[in-house]
Amino acid sequence: MKQGTTIAVDAMGGDSAPQMVIRGASIAHKRHPDVRFLLFGREQEIAKYLDKKNKLAAVCEIVHCDDVVSGEDKPSTALRQGRQSSMRKAIDAVKEGRAQGVVSAGNTGALMAMAKFVLKTIPGVDRPAIAAFFPTLKGETVMLDLGANVSCDAKNLIDFSIMGCGFARCVVGLEAPRFGLLNVGSEEQKGHEDLHEAAALIRASQSLSHCYHGFVEGNDIANGTVDVIVTDGFTGNVALKASEGTAKLITDYIRQTFRSSLLASLGYFLARGAIQKLRKRLDPRRYNGAIFLGLNGISVKSHGGADALGFANAIGVAIDMHEQGVIERLRQDFAAIAENGVGRKGASK
Repeated sequence: MKQGTTIAVDAMGGDSAPQMVIRGASIAHKRHPDVRFLLFGREQEIAKYLDKKNKLAAVCEIVHCDDVVSGEDKPSTALRQGRQSSMRKAIDAVKEGRAQGVVSAGNTGALMAMAKFVLKTIPGVDRPAIAAFFPTLKGETVMLDLGANVSCDAKNLIDFSIMGCGFARCVVGLEAPRFGLLNVGSEEQKGHEDLHEAAALIRASQSLSHCYHGFVEGNDIANGTVDVIVTDGFTGNVALKASEGTAKLITDYIRQTFRSSLLASLGYFLARGAIQKLRKRLDPRRYNGAIFLGLNGISVKSHGGADALGFANAIGVAIDMHEQGVIERLRQDFAAIAENGVGRKGASK
């Protein structure tokens, strides 16, 4: 762990904030005892829960903010009127160097708009993307974009490819992660023009083509066909929500099945160890914490309905990104692209 790590937390973001946020920070503190926290929000409400967590309180500072960005606020409205909000002040702390990352379970659109406005994008990046891990048959796959950009052109898809692979190298430890463009089929003739253009530019780049698998389909996500899946935000968000819903469906089916009869209940008793492992593997809280890649700073979005364990995992993502130097790695990758250009030898080594 790098010395002096501080995480700025929007203590008022989320369906059950600030109680859930404090409980989540407490779990994160047990996992990362050297990390400090700046808690932004209404001091009296935060203190009511923090006062019960003596060990956590010792590594926390409350920064009072009267204003809170609601889940119904439009990003443009939050950007104009939320300068004194807990979300904005937490992001400002990263910009000012008082914190190494920000975590919020608040309004996704507002967080993205504010983070992009305050932190700016890495030189060479037109649009940041939301990335997260997906469980697969082979482990985990990084997927982006998951909702930041409804439509994307070829350059955006190439940028996402560079960001996703850089993230996988730093955090997952893959020396040469394989990536693919999500399409309606693996055949070269399928898909829209922007996909074809992006694929052609990637294949023409000696530094990108050796990691490029090609087009992948929806079933390749769970199969773990590639390490990084690249797509536009509309498609990625649909895939994310469909996967979360499927995981819940499977869990509910298992619960209903084992409650259907006395023999089924006995079967559960005998197999409960294996069932608990399955539930843990499918638990979306394990994968909570979406990353805004492409920004000049670490910004992590927790699911608004996350519980304490899920929020703690989102904090862990921010800490890992800082520890692994993801932002600096992406700056280096895009600096190489700016110097050499996609499609020429030496781009994004």
